[in-house]
Amino acid sequence: MLNLVGSNSNRFCDRISRRSLLQVGSLAIGGLTLPQLLAVEAKRKVGRSHKSVIMVYLSGGLSHQDTFDLKPQAPAEVRGEYHPIATNVPGIQIGNLLPNMAKCMDKVALIRSLVGFIDEHSSWQNMTGVPMGVAQREHKPHFGAVVSKMQGPVDPLIPAFVDLFPTMQHKPYNSPPAARLGRASAGIRVDGDEVALMKNHSVPMDRLQDRRELLANLDRFRRQADSAALREGLDTFHDKAFDVLTSSKLIEALDVNKESPKTRERYGRGSPKHLGDGAPMWNDQLLMARRLVEAGARCVTVAYGFWDTHGSNFKYLNQHLPLFDRGISALIEDIYVRGLDRDVAVIVWGEFGRTPKINKDAGRDHWARVNFALLSGGGMKTGQVIGATDSVAGTVVDQPIHYPDVLATLYHHLGIDPHAMVYDVANRPNPILPSTVQPIAKLYS
Repeated sequence: MLNLVGSNSNRFCDRISRRSLLQVGSLAIGGLTLPQLLAVEAKRKVGRSHKSVIMVYLSGGLSHQDTFDLKPQAPAEVRGEYHPIATNVPGIQIGNLLPNMAKCMDKVALIRSLVGFIDEHSSWQNMTGVPMGVAQREHKPHFGAVVSKMQGPVDPLIPAFVDLFPTMQHKPYNSPPAARLGRASAGIRVDGDEVALMKNHSVPMDRLQDRRELLANLDRFRRQADSAALREGLDTFHDKAFDVLTSSKLIEALDVNKESPKTRERYGRGSPKHLGDGAPMWNDQLLMARRLVEAGARCVTVAYGFWDTHGSNFKYLNQHLPLFDRGISALIEDIYVRGLDRDVAVIVWGEFGRTPKINKDAGRDHWARVNFALLSGGGMKTGQVIGATDSVAGTVVDQPIHYPDVLATLYHHLGIDPHAMVYDVANRPNPILPSTVQPIAKLYS
């Protein structure tokens, strides 16, 4: 991922790192700099549509039996402590700790029958469509990087792909790279602490202008070694790099304080503090995601919560599900209230489900055979349940959905053929997804 603001300890007094600023202007530092990335970006054909995706990744794997696929007739060691409640869609029930979600199930397509996952604690399956080992071996890119590569930005000052994942202690939870698509397709990564650093007042315009002149002087020494062809036009992209840094558009999109107190209250605040070795439950990021897609982002990814409940499953869910219920339902309702429901698709999912049987520590272990997903908006047919599991939510018995089909559905929503080729940095064609995947027909029929 490309960080607009670095996390280096060697900072100027206004908290911006020397390395970050030098990378904006320098042509000699290893790798592509922001001006070069913008030069590459400008060569792309920008798509006309502004369809977008908000992907919420539930690090650790949320228990499906206790949330969206309850089995009240199962034995006590399976059904646990919760009971189903009615939703605003007749015939659909979900867990009693999700009353706000129950009120907006008409805006949700609930898939109870995801299959194909392996027992792997990582975001890679959700973000690339294959397990981490396969993705690393074959250099499979992040979903957002494919979107960025294929469609480019809607607005030159708003990145096509913004990654709100924090840096998590368990490394496989973190976002996969752009891989063979290169840094020009990587998302702009905005960690929680970096939001504050990107405020306009962090670096006054006069200081940025002084540094523009400093960097121009540094580059002047290097120009003698550069060919005219290499240098031609790059000053324009230096200017564009500073435009991005000094523009208020991205900063404003990230500034949830511009929302009304009523909206902030509806989402709930949460905290940027990490849970376990996974993600925080910071509902501000859900609101940031909505603001970003409104501003022009095509893909925004959010890591949300930590759900690896091997022990004390019910105590943990009692504490954290109410905030989940509040934030996810607010995001879904907000998309519809603001008239974004045909253009913005929301996906909420994790890497696997949990065991039907409660273990000796009152927890549920990994269960890759079954998983669930929530989809909303995107012009999809909502207010329905797709698929079903057996009496203990351990095996799919109706309409199995292979998890890469979810990604195929999201590409389809964006206007990208999931069977098309995406060209890497060497201009070699690579299939976006395997030829066997298909968008989920029931979401559009």
